[in-house]
Amino acid sequence: MADRTPRTTDDGRYVLIKGRRWRATDPALPEEVGERLRHHLMAARRGVGSALRAGDEDAERRARSRVHLAKTALGERGTPWWEQSDQERRDRWESGLAELDDSAP
Repeated sequence: MADRTPRTTDDGRYVLIKGRRWRATDPALPEEVGERLRHHLMAARRGVGSALRAGDEDAERRARSRVHLAKTALGERGTPWWEQSDQERRDRWESGLAELDDSAP
């Protein structure tokens, strides 16, 4: 059976999955914060699916916005984490988490 463990590029900036390159989560992210952000991300993805099944465009738009916010806070979207100062990185994940916590359905 093939090894399904994602590989990272030598610089640690990207994860390779099925031959495709995806930006890696910010390695400076504290584990507890990362867990909470991933929880929000998965809940938002479930929300996208539910909205699609229900044909609810407004709910889909809100859920996709939450997916984007979580992925940005994780460092997977937006300004690359390796181009940000330590303070900018911390501000990114703290503000994203606060916004996700405040707007959780």
